[in-house]
Amino acid sequence: MEKFRKRKLEPFNDVLVITTCNFHDERGFFSEHYNKKEIEMLTGTSVDFVQDNFSSSKKGVLRGLHFQSEPHSQDKLLRVINGEILDVVVDLRTQQETFGKWASIILTDTSNEMLFLPSGFAHGFLCLSTCAQVHYKCSNYYNKNSEKTLIWSDKFLNIDWQEKSLIDDFYISEKDQNGLSFDRLREAGLLFE
Repeated sequence: MEKFRKRKLEPFNDVLVITTCNFHDERGFFSEHYNKKEIEMLTGTSVDFVQDNFSSSKKGVLRGLHFQSEPHSQDKLLRVINGEILDVVVDLRTQQETFGKWASIILTDTSNEMLFLPSGFAHGFLCLSTCAQVHYKCSNYYNKNSEKTLIWSDKFLNIDWQEKSLIDDFYISEKDQNGLSFDRLREAGLLFE
């Protein structure tokens, strides 16, 4: 039995939803969440994850949209450990057909799904459950000077955070409330080739 399966998160060819398999017996189950060789085969790229992050959020918390600019950009592999989130990604790569497009997916602790996100994307999520805990692996270390925030409510992107959430009141940090617009990031040369 295969350990991992993948599908594309449309409209992107390289943002992947990776499903892990649970192996059940009378004791419960076992699941392999990360295998460098398998993930590299699925993604078609060599990725060295150097930092693991963990966040815990209460219902209605909206985090993002975050990314690190070059040369500290990050590939990410994330999964929900507990709860449910609406996960959103935005393509910031100016040379791609999908530049400026976004996609969303609901990830849960029971779906056995991980999201692989190559560098060049902004990422954020909205907590849909009472509490959500998210674990993510990063291919580059956190760098305060290259940390950027794309405003979650950008008018050009017009992300519909409420379509799948039924949440009216968001809890958003001051840093995220002060994120830059898509146009401002482009004018400042902070997007990706």
